[in-house]
Amino acid sequence: MKKILIFILMASLFVSPAFAARNQNSIQIKGSDTMVNLGQAWAEKYMELNPGDFVAVTGGGSGTGIAALINSTCDIAECSRSMKKEEIALAESKGIKPIEHVIALDGIAVVVNPKNPVGKLTMEQLRAIFMGSVKNWKEVGGEDKGIVILSREVNSGTHVFFKEHVLRRGKEKGPEEFAPEALLMSSSQAIADEVAQNSHAIGYYGMGYISPKQKVVAVAKDEKSEYIPPATENVIKGTYPISRPLYLYTNGEAQGLVKKFLDFTLSKEGQEIVVKTDFVPIK
Repeated sequence: MKKILIFILMASLFVSPAFAARNQNSIQIKGSDTMVNLGQAWAEKYMELNPGDFVAVTGGGSGTGIAALINSTCDIAECSRSMKKEEIALAESKGIKPIEHVIALDGIAVVVNPKNPVGKLTMEQLRAIFMGSVKNWKEVGGEDKGIVILSREVNSGTHVFFKEHVLRRGKEKGPEEFAPEALLMSSSQAIADEVAQNSHAIGYYGMGYISPKQKVVAVAKDEKSEYIPPATENVIKGTYPISRPLYLYTNGEAQGLVKKFLDFTLSKEGQEIVVKTDFVPIK
């Protein structure tokens, strides 16, 4: 009898979260580090309104969330970028049908240390800095100091979006890459912390991480254009050059608890949480 009980206990440890979600009134959400605070805020309010339901939210990057959805180890993937064709093909080969839901908007903020006199940059200057052809702050109007480049790691949707829309000028494919000397940080918070204490550093993250400990850089499309800060009204108007949608992905059309949670994120209350976490609502 003891052996049987031990076997049952051990087997239960290997039940996938997706299976558990269907059997325990729970939802497993994984993915975007940019969106993890938003997801957790949604989850807290949703569970307050629905005491019988449980929502677990973890980060790790958009790629992590997409992989979890493909492997049926989550119910919802949070993504700060859209899924790639090859990811969708892999999902479909495993019987997963990813459905995309736009639930908020975001601007990627470029940040420097508050002591840095540089407060505005063009898209081309950003491209040159993050690709490594501009290595000293004096080349873009700053002090004679070497530039320390901070980037999210490759599994991050923010990393992919920034590379495609800044380095590659809006193209998905291309040879352009971040400078070899760029420091790949594990999270947006890690970038925020490093910029706050390193006067030579420059980094980027979603608007939800903006704080007084970093200085936000205004960005212009080119030298003749207006320099625009990453602010809600500018993302809504489409004038901030590094803006993007934020997504939730489900396997097929949302049903049951997943639909109930998704409907909540798009409700008035859910969209108010988007604003409170410094993102841009779509409603």
